[in-house]
Amino acid sequence: MSGKTKSRSAANAESISGGVSCDERILRDCHQLYTDPSSGLIAVAESVGVKLLPPRKKITVMLMGNHSAGKSSFINWYVEEHIQRTGVAIETQGFSFVTSGRKRESLTGNATFHLYPHFKPLQNFDGVSEYVSTEICTSRQKRFSLVTFIDSPGLVDGDMKYPFDVDQVLLWLGKLCDLILVFFDPMGQALCKRTLNIVDLLNEEHGDRLHFYLSKADEAGGESDRQRVMMQIVQELCKRPGLNKCGFDMPTIYIPNPNKPSRCVNQIEEVCRTIEKTINQTVQNTLNSLEKDCELISEAITETLLRDRLTTSENRRARCKSWILTLLGFSIPLALLALLALGTMSRELLSEVLGPQGFETLNIYTVSRPPSAGLLFDSMSVEQLLYSCGGMVLLSFLLIIVSHYFFRIRTTMSGKQKRQLQEKLDYIQEVVKSKKKKLYEEYLRQSVSDHDMDL
Repeated sequence: MSGKTKSRSAANAESISGGVSCDERILRDCHQLYTDPSSGLIAVAESVGVKLLPPRKKITVMLMGNHSAGKSSFINWYVEEHIQRTGVAIETQGFSFVTSGRKRESLTGNATFHLYPHFKPLQNFDGVSEYVSTEICTSRQKRFSLVTFIDSPGLVDGDMKYPFDVDQVLLWLGKLCDLILVFFDPMGQALCKRTLNIVDLLNEEHGDRLHFYLSKADEAGGESDRQRVMMQIVQELCKRPGLNKCGFDMPTIYIPNPNKPSRCVNQIEEVCRTIEKTINQTVQNTLNSLEKDCELISEAITETLLRDRLTTSENRRARCKSWILTLLGFSIPLALLALLALGTMSRELLSEVLGPQGFETLNIYTVSRPPSAGLLFDSMSVEQLLYSCGGMVLLSFLLIIVSHYFFRIRTTMSGKQKRQLQEKLDYIQEVVKSKKKKLYEEYLRQSVSDHDMDL
């Protein structure tokens, strides 16, 4: 038994025994770190203008293929329960989500979209809402607790009418799914052009998610018949430019039946390994995204605090300039008006007000130095004096207006807001990153020994 098989068997045993697997716990904890209402990363990121999406707790696997290709039968085999109806007469007519939960339940319509909010845009496709359902079962077999299957309608050519645009819905779902399993039925429908056309379009953007299987391989006749069917399918696929690639692989699979032994090689475990590989990659991507999002939020908080400090400094300089202009606006005109008043007052009145010594000092600065303020005032008419006073008053207003409008103060954060941001930064650096490190160590411990972990 290989190491991967042992690892999967151990995980399965843990699930069957009622426990929670390490991968499931990691994805659940990461999701909680994002969605916690009070201190989740999404809430923290929004406070600094960063938008994040929470990681999903499960991978999404869409099964597509031609009419009666065995998609529903595979899901039943994987979960080891009869969840999906099978058979030619009662095939899947719409899109059925199959997921694990606490109790067996069937959901339809809005309940499905409430359970899967990221699939709500499906409602924009005419007629789809009535053909979307969810089956919840309690199975813990294999890695089902980490998988949501999407069972799609069987695809056929000709005059078959669907109640919605099945091609566009499949293309849209392909963008959101982590894995797309394409089943080809060898019994006459393997070369369904609708299936091939959709596969070709999906391959243009999501080729790494596509995996092809020859289903019901035990019903294809002898080995030569299976090889002929596979060659036909591969040749048809390779005619498409995007699918013409070296090493094209199409494992033969069928649902094992002890009462119906077959010599055909059954590679259905390859499907399980592909799902498991996608789960492992999703766990790694989730942990890596957690690290990147922590850095993104930390940088945004640090930049916000720095920008606030710079704004505070600019506000301080703006206040100083505003105060200086305001002071000039009041002091200069008042000083000039004072000189004007002094110049118009009689010498006798000044002598009485200032006293002999004060009058003598004022006389030195206003009369003895040319051009003296007294001579200037004496030479001006009353009209000129009024215009001078008006101009000085206008100058005062202009200086005050400039100080008010050209040196406005920008809004800054309060001390409480800055403390809250700093607390969020400390929380991310000390709590979230520590939690991420611990989760990553738990993930690695599944694959390596404790000795290697210490290196």
